[in-house]
This record gives sequence, structure tokens and C-alpha cells, in this order.
Amino acid sequence: MSRDQRVRQNWALLFARHKAAVMQQPLVVVFTLAPSFLGAPLRHYDFMLNGLQEVDADLRGLNILFMLLQNEPTEALPRFAATMKAGLVVTDYSPLHISRRWKNAIAEQLTIPLYEVDAHNIVPCWMASQKLEYSARTIRPKINALLGNFLTPFPELEPLPMPPQEPLVEWKSIRQKLHADPSVPPVNWLLPGKKAAADCLNSFVQHKLSGYAVQRNDPNADAISNLSPYLHFGQISAQFIATKVMESYAPEEDRKAFLEELIVRRELSENYCAYNEHYDSYEGIPNWAKETLAKHSSDKREYLYTVEEFERSATHEPLWNAAQRELVQSGKIHGYMRMYWAKKILEWSRTPMEAFDIAIALNDRYALDGRDPNGYTGIAWSIGGVHDRPWFERAVYGKIRYMNANGCARKFDVNRYVAQWQH
Repeated sequence: MSRDQRVRQNWALLFARHKAAVMQQPLVVVFTLAPSFLGAPLRHYDFMLNGLQEVDADLRGLNILFMLLQNEPTEALPRFAATMKAGLVVTDYSPLHISRRWKNAIAEQLTIPLYEVDAHNIVPCWMASQKLEYSARTIRPKINALLGNFLTPFPELEPLPMPPQEPLVEWKSIRQKLHADPSVPPVNWLLPGKKAAADCLNSFVQHKLSGYAVQRNDPNADAISNLSPYLHFGQISAQFIATKVMESYAPEEDRKAFLEELIVRRELSENYCAYNEHYDSYEGIPNWAKETLAKHSSDKREYLYTVEEFERSATHEPLWNAAQRELVQSGKIHGYMRMYWAKKILEWSRTPMEAFDIAIALNDRYALDGRDPNGYTGIAWSIGGVHDRPWFERAVYGKIRYMNANGCARKFDVNRYVAQWQH
């Protein structure tokens, strides 16, 4: 278990349970806690470990052993599989470099089958498309054509007949041994874990889904689902969310708008990371964007800031500073404001390459859904025109889509948003 950290509605775990039954072998769920995961601070480890503690309890209720190994996965997992005399290994899917490297290295060491199951996407990434897609327009019909095959009810996870004999995971000890950066503390407005995720989904469907199509771009409207951290850590299933939204009594336009984000846009991000080796760098953006940004690389920037100044919300603009404070304090930026936030980093950085690196670094450090295909793709869209088209040419941006504070003011009450994140 790696990316999809839940017991119910988990195709990878269901497949492993099926194989255990066919082979008449016990089933063990293993999570390898790497000493560092792309520089993740305490905020992320705290959210994840609280969720995993629920996973442990849920599995024990099904007589399934949960083991947490503290070491590099490439060392710990093959050694554990050999010690347990495992018959096969099942893992969940991620398109990110670090996960692919781990799995390739593990596969080379194993002498038993290794299965990878996409428990994160509704349509498995490699079945939705076998190539890098140009835009939502090109991937949408491919996903819709397969959705009926995959958007199905989940079977129940059957318990094992005998309870495990191994000792309980020492969660307190694990937390004490963590070396995560404590300067980015846990958030207190969003509880982690599958129960909190289910409560968040129910609240959204009952109270916010109606009106979502119109209100989602207003950061003051409190119309968003807040499900992205749960999706990122796999504490809730996108397929389960989609089912609940489809079953709701919300207006069709609101359901369609949300499902477009949840399924098409989200799986487009997975596609981008799966088929673009440079998804997390400036190198990955399309050639037309590189050309137009290069053409304007020597344009005069009215303001220039360092990464430290951006991090401290120390720019001249109250709106951007408010977005950065929202990120630092709450672990998220409203979706519309995250686009604006990234585009202004482009406008106020010395080079587009530097802007890209700054946006990735800040998002991954503070956002609860950092280190995620959605984040990498969103920044690539904002700064590098990925999944977009050339727009009217202007200074600094070239033909990259432009956003400014006046445009934000036409959409929502900017002063109210700034006041909310003033300090």
C-alpha cells in the first residue's frame, strides 16, 4: 500500500485479497515509510500517519495484518517479501518518478510476480490513453467511452478467517522517530482519515454541490469540496465520490461541473505525469510555450522577488500575499486563486524556469495535496500553457494566458478575500 491509503473501495487491496483466496495464502498489507519523501514536512506526515492508523484498525477488524516498515522501500520491501516467503506482491499505481523508480528497483530484486493496480483513477491511466494527451478535449471522449466499464459498484472486502498473530504497530514510537521538518505544522481545520473524508464528502454533497457550477470560482463562497487532500493520500476513492455525486439530487449542471473536475481534469493530470518525463520542470511544457516565453525572457519585469520573499508573502500586492498566506496557514489555495498565484510568480520572477521551480517548491512544501499530478499539471498550465492554447501576446507572458487582479475583482469580492488572510 503506497498511494491509496484506505481499506474500503480499494481495487488494489481487493485484487490482493482475491489472489490470497485463490492461492489459499494469508494476506499482509505493508506500508513502507521512507525517511524522506520529496522533502515532505511534518504537515504531510502527520496527515498521512493519522490516516494510516485508521487503516491499521480497519484491517485488524478484517483479520488482515498491517505492517509499517521504516526504511527505503527499495530495501525494506524485497527483504520483507523474502522473510515472509511471499507468493506475490500487489501495489497501487502512481505516475510520479519516485514511485516508478521504487517499483522498478523492487521488481528487479523480486523473484515473484509484482502486480500494479490503478486504484486511484476511475479509468486506469494506461487504459484511458497510451500517449500524452493535448488537452481535456482530446482525453474526454476516451474516458467517457470507458467510464461505463469502470464506474461500477465495489465488492465487499472479505475478512480473513484467522486473526494475525503479529504485534501491533507502535504508532507513538513511529511519530517520535520522524525526521520531518516541524516548521510546517499540521493544520487544524481539516481532520485526516477515511471517516473525516466520508464526512467531508457528505457535507459537500448535501450543502455545497447545489450551486457548484456557478460558485466554484469564488474563493469567498465556500463552495469547494475540500476533498483534494483526502484524494491525494488515497483516504477516499474518486470512484466512490463520483458515485455519491451522481446519486445526489443536486442540479445536473452542478453534478456535471464537479464530475468534469473529478474525472476528466484529474485523469488528464495523471496522463500528463505518466507520459511526460519532465512533468515537474520547465522542460516539460510544449514547444510553442517555450518559444514565446524565450522571446519575452528579456522583457522588463516591473517587480522581481526571490523565493524567500514569495514564501514570506512579501510582494507589493495584497491579493497575491493573501493567496500565499492561505497556502502557508491552511495547506491549500482555492483553485481559482492557485492559478492566479502561479501566474504572478511567472510575472515577478527573473526567468520562466525560475518561476516554475519556485511554484513547485512552495506548492509541494505547504499544500496538503502537494507532490501530486494535479499540482504539477496546474503549475504547468499556469506558467507553461500545458493543456491550453496560445493567447494574445503581451510582455513577459508572451502568448501564455494572462490573469490580473482586475479580472479577479470582476469575479469575486477581492477585499473580503484579502481581509480573511490578512495576517
